[in-house]
Amino acid sequence: MQTWRRTFATSFARLNHKPAATSTSTPTTLLCAQILQRSQQKPCSLEEQEIQLRGFVRSVRKQKRFAFAEISDGSTVQSVQAILSPAQAADLSTGTAVEISGIWKACPAGKEQTHELQTTAVNVLGESDAETYPIQKKYQTPEFLRQIPHLRFRTPFNALLARFRSECLYQLGNTFRSVPSGGFVQVQPPLITSSDCEGAGETFAVVPREALATEPKADEDDHFFKAPKYLTVSSQLHLEAYAAELGNVWTLSPMFRAEKSDTPRHLSEFYMLEAEVNFLSDLDGLTGLVEYLLRDVTRRLYDTAAAQELFSIQRESNPESSPSTATQETPPDLDLRQRWLDLMNGPRWRRLTYTEAITLLQEAVAQDKTSFEYAPSWSGGLQLEHERYIVDVINDGQPVFVTDYPTALKPFYMAPSAENRRSVGETVACFDLLLPEVSEVAGGSLREHRLPNLIQNMREHGLIKRESVSPNGVVYPHLLPGEDLAHLQWYVDLRRWGTAPHGGFGLGFDRFLGYLTGVSSVRDIVAFPRYFGRADC
Repeated sequence: MQTWRRTFATSFARLNHKPAATSTSTPTTLLCAQILQRSQQKPCSLEEQEIQLRGFVRSVRKQKRFAFAEISDGSTVQSVQAILSPAQAADLSTGTAVEISGIWKACPAGKEQTHELQTTAVNVLGESDAETYPIQKKYQTPEFLRQIPHLRFRTPFNALLARFRSECLYQLGNTFRSVPSGGFVQVQPPLITSSDCEGAGETFAVVPREALATEPKADEDDHFFKAPKYLTVSSQLHLEAYAAELGNVWTLSPMFRAEKSDTPRHLSEFYMLEAEVNFLSDLDGLTGLVEYLLRDVTRRLYDTAAAQELFSIQRESNPESSPSTATQETPPDLDLRQRWLDLMNGPRWRRLTYTEAITLLQEAVAQDKTSFEYAPSWSGGLQLEHERYIVDVINDGQPVFVTDYPTALKPFYMAPSAENRRSVGETVACFDLLLPEVSEVAGGSLREHRLPNLIQNMREHGLIKRESVSPNGVVYPHLLPGEDLAHLQWYVDLRRWGTAPHGGFGLGFDRFLGYLTGVSSVRDIVAFPRYFGRADC
């Protein structure tokens, strides 16, 4: 009771405060983040000043003689507390959009917040029915929030994820511009393509809506684009065209894959960070670039407000005690700040050949150190369980590059490994980057830049069509009579008329953000996730 009396005595006198009649100035409009940041300064420059904020009511407690409302606007996970008269709070409920003015007043010692807004005016901009409003001040599971993706931004943590993503986009540009070996040019490759870069065939076809109700086109000339087209699964081939003249290029683009995977690691629409580097002839140079880029962007992000809020929430959150800022599917023993410090300042990431990795996995099984559902074999590839064992056990929970995979497991455009890397069989100069918990987060390779070798690779992968007569009666260099490069001729042309050794990589942007934020499902990293069986909104 004494606490309430003290609060009322210090606050109620200001509830009906009105500016002097001679004053014509309007209150300064500020974001919650600005108000709270300036309130940490000594002395507080806003104290005893009339200010205005616009936001949403996160919660409201109405008493007989006064009321408390928490106002948020998405600029910070913290809310601003306003104290109001019963009349001012009459139309307020959780979710209400308001414009609220008042005097920024220091709170008595011992209160949780240092300052509060003693309200002078309230303007309800958008009403909200509290009984049906889905976002309440309690812990709500990620599964529940995924059902209302259009509203989950209104939870503090999801708003923070959106701000953090925005900060990442900004810092990525700075990172690519500052690469010591030469800055990168950001480009915008197309999203509608003629080919499946990965060769897996898991593509979405692009057709006009009215064509869905008709029979499939037998004649290619009847297609909207005069030939079948697809949503891109990778920008790599087009980036190689950019890089042939511009040198080093990068892009961050949406990708689309028709995988029927129902896992927290896969989406049908996701963002891929991709880069191509011209005049690059060794795999170590490529893995070194990837390591530099990820370390540098993490360092740039570390001191940002969004990152510091992530560390604070992860340290303090508890779904039972702090429902308004509880993180989602974050391991309870995760030290997020230490994860970042290890990523920024840890030792050089290990390079482990695929052949070495298979040998170590097989030895672990033979020595009864572990068991796998899928027995590791050189020709069988790495399963998720193998990747996790490599990064968590073999490499002590540190990032690791697995390099030089068997040729048979990889696409046609990869260059062969250097002679000193070959062992059991033919391998290509490529890598996968494995991180703790998320496993594969990036992959790349040197590209086959020699025209006859590239054509032979395409022939072995079944990518060259057989025609009864060569198109136009002209045989393309290194093709056999009757062979046709079809929709990939433009790509091969890059080698026909001047090329250089080059390479590149793709990074699963959403997976990387999940690693930095401690969120284990990409369905909670992407605002409006699309995956097999679901594409809401």
